Amino acid sequence: MINELVLKTEERAVINLRSLYTAYGYRPFKMSKFEEYDFYVQNKDFLVSDRVITFTDTDGKLLALKPDVTLSIIRSTKDAPGEKQKLYYDEKVFRVGVTGGQFKEIMQTGLECIGDLDSVDVFEAVLLALKSLKFVSNDFVLDISHMGIISSVLEAASSSVAFRQKVLSLIAEKNTRGVELACREFNISEELTFDIVRLASLYGCIEQVLPELALICKSKCANKAYNELYELCQELSKTEHSKNIRIDFSVVNNMKYYDGIVFRGFLSGIPNGVLAGGEYTGLLEGMGRRSRAVGFALYLDQLCELEKIPAPYDVDVLLIYSDSDSLSDVQYKKQLIVARGKSVFASKNIPSGLRYREAVRMEDCDD
Repeated sequence: MINELVLKTEERAVINLRSLYTAYGYRPFKMSKFEEYDFYVQNKDFLVSDRVITFTDTDGKLLALKPDVTLSIIRSTKDAPGEKQKLYYDEKVFRVGVTGGQFKEIMQTGLECIGDLDSVDVFEAVLLALKSLKFVSNDFVLDISHMGIISSVLEAASSSVAFRQKVLSLIAEKNTRGVELACREFNISEELTFDIVRLASLYGCIEQVLPELALICKSKCANKAYNELYELCQELSKTEHSKNIRIDFSVVNNMKYYDGIVFRGFLSGIPNGVLAGGEYTGLLEGMGRRSRAVGFALYLDQLCELEKIPAPYDVDVLLIYSDSDSLSDVQYKKQLIVARGKSVFASKNIPSGLRYREAVRMEDCDD
């Protein structure tokens, strides 16, 4: 048995998440460290960063150190009517880090579901994203939005690609004043400007935001997307994670690839999102595929930030024994405590400086 107390946060996460994803029918996926560079160039807009480490192979072919896993999974799957493929991975990718601007070897884990998907599969992906965050920390939030709502509202206002791109980036920044000014610049009507600004400012729990959102979704396409989000949120509100969910339309992705539910996960103590995902059927369509797809990635390299946060306790239980207690009795009591999922420090005296949740004497430790 692996002693999780000596593992780093990201290592514990990988062990737990493998079991979680397997329990939901996902199979492991292993990819090559190298891919053809042209493959990434064709889909560079989908990548977190378009900067890729390249080198020339012995046959003169330009290769790249893998900057992404999702694209490789898509490439390895095929359309099969009425079927779906569920894959999970834990891989190292090579891309520019969130901070510093330098290339980093980044460990990430995640899953992809590709094929003939429906609302059941989308719900499952979002649920597993919530469970993945929960495995790492109890203090987490998953922000959810729908690209179909955003694109419908923006397209109703203007056919200008420049307008949509500009406003989309401002919504991502929660810059409502900037959104208002951009609408004036492109001569958007007062009514539609009001709706777009309102959409950009929406944030909160499910029951608070959905009624306000319904007032914005006026077109047929926007209403269809709203119903998808509504159905998803109603099911999520029945789970134990309902209090960890927020609707937030600053969660936006490239409208060329993402056309449905999108989400981003945050952990207390880490300034950047540690999980990102959503429906990216548009990417498959651009590659000539008929399948739908949903997935997410958890960026394990960022979990090291949690190691910098001082833990409130060094150990859960301080087990105090005496000279009259036998070695076998002390070991038995320690095993009982560990079996309950707690860490234990056994000592005859209370060690100076040791922080513990509770102190228990041998005679008071229940079997």
